[in-house]
Amino acid sequence: MHAITIPEPGGPEALVWAEVPDPVPAEGEVLVEVVASAVNRADLLQRQGFYDPPPGSSPYPGLECSGRITGLGPGVSGWSVGDEVCALLVGGGYAEKVAVPVGQLLPRPEGVDLVTAAALPEVACTVWSNVFMLAHLRPGETLLVHGGSSGIGTMAIQLAKAVGARVAVTAGSAEKLARCAELGADILIDYREQDFVEELHKATDGAGADVILDIVGAKYLDRNIKALAVNGRLVVIGLQGGVKGELNLGALMAKRAAVLATTLRSRPLNEKAAVVAAVREHVWPLIGAGRVTPVVDRTVPLTDAAEGHRAVEASGHVGKVLLLAP
Repeated sequence: MHAITIPEPGGPEALVWAEVPDPVPAEGEVLVEVVASAVNRADLLQRQGFYDPPPGSSPYPGLECSGRITGLGPGVSGWSVGDEVCALLVGGGYAEKVAVPVGQLLPRPEGVDLVTAAALPEVACTVWSNVFMLAHLRPGETLLVHGGSSGIGTMAIQLAKAVGARVAVTAGSAEKLARCAELGADILIDYREQDFVEELHKATDGAGADVILDIVGAKYLDRNIKALAVNGRLVVIGLQGGVKGELNLGALMAKRAAVLATTLRSRPLNEKAAVVAAVREHVWPLIGAGRVTPVVDRTVPLTDAAEGHRAVEASGHVGKVLLLAP
């Protein structure tokens, strides 16, 4: 088969389409013929040499895919050759074939074509596990999403609205904020022109956000604490703004608040399987009913993955950038 390889870390040009050995499904795995994958910021970091895949996993980038099952490993039940699926991966999505643990498989959701289904696993699992399983967002609460027009953001807006929460978002342009509003966001903040703490407090009569989903990290840490409501929960899932920040514990204690931080890729198989099962139970019916929809900005050929990486690095997209397998 062929896959996108990274012979040497570097810019988008470091991504090389090359012939590689076919994967062989192990115990409890299936072989999926990839129809589409998606670009995630973790892929950009891996390409640059900053985010190596866990030991023993595929060396190729790609944290999600959609496709068809073409082979079953030992001990697999409940799935058949020919099933249309999408999958959460530890890596290997930028390839013609990938071996996937059955606990990380999801059926193609009703009403979503197989290519578009590649936009779902990473964002659905990230948002559901962090906003709902970890931070326990409840109906009537306020969620602040940084990067509301991203793949994560567009999913978070829709899921939060579906459960009856109020949603505030930050984004870097009027056009992106307009797209967030179309998806249901209630409070729109241009982080380039406005102070998100001040604007959030204005919109919530000083209460702040009950849950904050943050992709920025250190740069926003102090302001996120100020933006939290009493009993608020800050969930950090990205470090685009740095890894080290100063935390005012007094302010945190005064609000009886919590700071939580997670990654998805490095979790053990049983934890990923639990997240995927929860997404299938809670998110897939919302997608099937049309209440939550994947947001795709563009598709590019997998053989030209560099174009997809450039698009994500330029941050001009809304939702997901998909890579179409040959």
